[in-house]
Amino acid sequence: MQPALHANIPVRVKNSYNPSAPGSLIDNVGNPSRMVTAITCKRNITLMDITSLQMLGAYGFLGAVFADFEKNKVSVDVLASSEVSISVTLDKKQKENDIEKLRDDLSNFAEVELHRDRAILTLITDVSRSSDVLATVFATFSMHGIQVEMMSQGASKVNISFIIRDDQIDDAILKLHACLFEGKCDVAIIEDGHIV
Repeated sequence: MQPALHANIPVRVKNSYNPSAPGSLIDNVGNPSRMVTAITCKRNITLMDITSLQMLGAYGFLGAVFADFEKNKVSVDVLASSEVSISVTLDKKQKENDIEKLRDDLSNFAEVELHRDRAILTLITDVSRSSDVLATVFATFSMHGIQVEMMSQGASKVNISFIIRDDQIDDAILKLHACLFEGKCDVAIIEDGHIV
């Protein structure tokens, strides 16, 4: 995809289940009228919450945590952290035995909780509109009882990821797609700080 975009060659992505649909055009211009340009998901992931009061005001804690990840050959997909906790998602390709060894190692200095059957819902959005996107998304989730367990925004500020239960991912995608792409939103959409 990147070589085509660098050469200013547009790419059309089609749906093989619905070939008559126009699909999506990906180019250097984008669609400035849309708050969100894509919705993606990854199912069957594990959310790991790592909590320790030792982390408060300390240095080296993150290094120790990620040294254990490296030692056990467990990779992180999405990450969020605060003063005393780190939450990460673990891809379904991780070996269960490696995750359990990691959990044991981390338990030497932190409380570790695993939450299975989770999903990552990611929105690709315009950085300048992320506040409007978040307001609309959270209103939609709230109205439909979809609970966000973790959230992370990438360093590029283009992608925003939400961790929710796997059994809610289809409903979340359908509700957001209807709202953000089909004009069938059952909550007020926020644009430029105003309800539309």
